[in-house]
Formats: sequence, C-alpha cells, structure tokens
Amino acid sequence: NRRRRAEEELDLERRQLLSIFDSIDEPVYVSDPETYELLYVNEAFKKHWGDGTGQKCHQVVQHTDSPCSYCTNDLIFGENTGRAYIWEARNGSANRWFRCFDKAIRWPDCRMVRYEMAIDITEQKRAGEAKEKLEARLQRAERMEAIGILAGGVAHDLNNILSGIVSYPDLLLMKLPKDSELREPVLTIQRSGQKAADVVQDLLTLARRGVTITEVVNLNNIITGYLSSPEHERLKAFHPTVEFDADLETDLLNNVGSPVHLSKAVMNLAANAAEALAEGGKVIMSTRNLYIDRPINGYDEVKEGDYVALSVKDNGIGISADDLERIFEPFYSSKVMGRSGTGLGTAVVWGTVKDHNGYIDIESEEGKGTTFTFYLPATREEIATEKSISSFGDYMGKGESVLVVDDIEEQREIASGILTSLGYSVSSVSSGEEAVDYVMNNSVDLLVLDMVMDNGIDGLETYKRIIELHPGQKAVIVSGFSESDRVREAQGLGAGPYVKKPYVLEKIGLAVRSELDNH
Repeated sequence: NRRRRAEEELDLERRQLLSIFDSIDEPVYVSDPETYELLYVNEAFKKHWGDGTGQKCHQVVQHTDSPCSYCTNDLIFGENTGRAYIWEARNGSANRWFRCFDKAIRWPDCRMVRYEMAIDITEQKRAGEAKEKLEARLQRAERMEAIGILAGGVAHDLNNILSGIVSYPDLLLMKLPKDSELREPVLTIQRSGQKAADVVQDLLTLARRGVTITEVVNLNNIITGYLSSPEHERLKAFHPTVEFDADLETDLLNNVGSPVHLSKAVMNLAANAAEALAEGGKVIMSTRNLYIDRPINGYDEVKEGDYVALSVKDNGIGISADDLERIFEPFYSSKVMGRSGTGLGTAVVWGTVKDHNGYIDIESEEGKGTTFTFYLPATREEIATEKSISSFGDYMGKGESVLVVDDIEEQREIASGILTSLGYSVSSVSSGEEAVDYVMNNSVDLLVLDMVMDNGIDGLETYKRIIELHPGQKAVIVSGFSESDRVREAQGLGAGPYVKKPYVLEKIGLAVRSELDNH
C-alpha cells in the first residue's frame, strides 16, 4: 500500500508539472542531458516542431545529426548547476529567432534533466533589423547630402571658370579662316573644356542640383543608344573578353527623365560591371515593367507603385560587405587609382536615380557577381517627336537690344560676345539692382538674366521689379544649376526659356531668338 501510494503521489506530481508546462504559451521541452532524448514537449512546442518525444532534441529542432555547437548542457550541469542561462538562437528550419531559458531541474523520478523554454522574438528581431537599416539609410543620405553641398559649391565656381574655355572657342572659330592652322588647337581646347564641364556636371548631379527632368524617355532607347555609342565601343576594346547582352522587355513603359543623365548612369554601371570581369564574362542589361504592391526592403526601400526597372548584371568578382556599405560614396573605390575615371561613377548613378524619384538596389555575392537595379516611376505619357536641327540663320539677331545681367564679369563678357557676334545690340550690368536702374531709363527688347547672384537681389526678384516697370518684359533665364522652383516662378510671371551654363552659341542663340519671336 505504501509503495502504491508513493507511486500515485509521484504520478500526480508529474501530471501537475506537465499541466503547468502545457499552460505556458511558449515552447517548452525537457531532455535527457546524456542522450539528448526529448522526455516531454508542451503543446506550444508541438505547434512549431511536432511531437518529437523519444527523439533527440537537435534532430527535431535543428534537423542536425549532432548536438548544437551552442548547447548549454555543459554549463547547466557543470559547476554552476542550478543557475539559469538566457541566450538567443535562430532556428533554421522555422526561420525564426528565439530567446532561450535553460536550467537543470529535478524530474519526478529524481534524475536531473534539462529544461528549456524558447520565447519567440522574431518580430522584435525584424523590427530591430528594420530600424538598423533605416538608420543606415539615413546616415548614407546625410553623408551624400553633405558631400552634395560641397560638390554644388565647387561646381558653381568651376562652371564660371570653364565658361570661357567652352564658350570662347565658338567665337574664335567663327573668325578663323577654314584653312587656319589654329582651328585644330582651338577645337582641342573646346573638347577639353567640354570634358571638364562633364565632370562638373557629375558634381552637380551629386549636389542634386543638375538634372532637369522634363522629358518623356524610354529606357530601352537609352540602352540601345548606349550600346551603339563610341563610349561603349571603347569599353569593349578595353575589355575584349567581356560579352555584353541586352534583354529588353517589349512594350516597356516610359518614364519622365533626363536622357543625358540616364545614359551616363547606364555607361557607369556598364563600366563597373566590365571591370569586375578581369578574367572575362558576361554583362546583361535588362528592362522590365513592374507593379510593386508592397515595399521592397533591400539596399533601398522601394515604395509601392508602377515602375520601369533597369538591371545591369555581371558574373564577376562581386562586392564585399564592407565595400557594399560605401559603394555610392564619391571617390570611394577598391579599384586601381588612375584607371577608373574620376571616382564619381556610382555616386553619379545614385544622384541620378534619386533625382528621378527612383530607388536603387544591389545584390552581390563575392565570387559570383553583382546586379545593380534601379526602379524609376513609370508614366503613360508618349515620347514627343524629335525637333528638327536648326540652321545657323535660325538664331541670328536683327539688331535687337539685349541686356545681360550677371554678377560674374567673365560670364557677362562671354554672353555679350556671343550675342554681339549673332547681330544683337548688347549691354550688360553686374547686379539685379543695376538692371532695375538701367530699365528705368532705357528700354530693352530682351533680358538675359542670371538667376543666382551672390550680391544683392537674385534673378527672380530682379524680374519681379522690372515687370512692375515694364509689364510683359521678355527675358531668357540662365543659371549654372538645373531648373528650379524660382526659375519656374519667373517663367510663370512671363519670363521665357531657361538656358543652362556654360554658354553654348547655339543654345543661347536659339533661346534668345525664340523669345524675341514669341508674340
């Protein structure tokens, strides 16, 4: 009787203990420390891994044949028996994170067993990872913003310096005889100046102040145009073992953007991909239409909406995790100094995509290759028909009076020289206040008005004051930066075309002529 009573008490104690374990909402199991055999699993455990009683714990939970490398058996049954251990582990089969509570306890049959409760913290982990990604994106954005401010200031000054190198050769070539031995050196100066201006344009792209996005374009045209360009032929000549292929979606939607900047982005990505294929390989440029119905969390967070996506994929060396974090920083490169351009390539891609209200993503694995993908908002607008090329006579003047307003002396001289050579009667002033004073006593057919002037009032305020004196005053707006809200406000008040510096004879000539002819 005494033995039966003891057995009944032991059974009751065991059932009470198991009842407590079953009431716990988190997975709980008890295992033999010697054999790793599961002696008991509660209902919450069964929902995750099934009833594995009688099997080894590592076989059921992690699907491995040997004990887990992080097993705490030696700890809880060692010198500190009785002490609890709390640790975190990822369960590969369930793809979830758990915070584990391990302790040695005495089983009703008096032997010491391992007790573990696993609390699911997956959502906390994901929230933490999302927060870390957001913080990393904010830090990247802040770095790029700071660099952009610096780049914008440098580019503005360089634009003014380069204007003479880019613009004056046009005037010199007009005056030089066709057989002059000086024509080729002047053309060389002009080409070199234009290359320098292209670098300045890259800096402006970093500053997010250099992209005028007003044109409906198609990425298929951008890619096919690049693949047939002299720049691509030079890249192929430099990397003869690299094969380039295009996989372009038929009926690709259009997007609103800048063909020049998108072409530059494609060129930079193609060059990067080719350089990753030192031993040869393939670069695939592809496009597709996408509707994203939920945000994509990658390098960038892509919002929901209709997109056209462009991917440049290579099967090259890949990018290390450290380099990937800084891949878009200007002048950061793992390449050989002096062989990869200005060091602005990927930074320009980043700036261009952001200027187009788009997103960028990168997938890379060392030794297997890299894929850059950018997503640009799609539009249902159609591409405008191409304009015919203008002849020189289309922008010749007829003696009309033009007032050039610019705070930089060299800029005034260049604009005045170009417009005088085109047959206009040109005067110039160095500030907005001087321009207002001038038109109080003189009438002018047209203003060539710089929007950004460091001293005194800017171009918008100048134009506002002038149209109070002369309603309907014709004007052409110029600036070293892209079209801005202040430019558009001036145009809303009646100003005409916008021309981006440095001055090019044809562009300023056509803008002035079209505004004067606009009745």
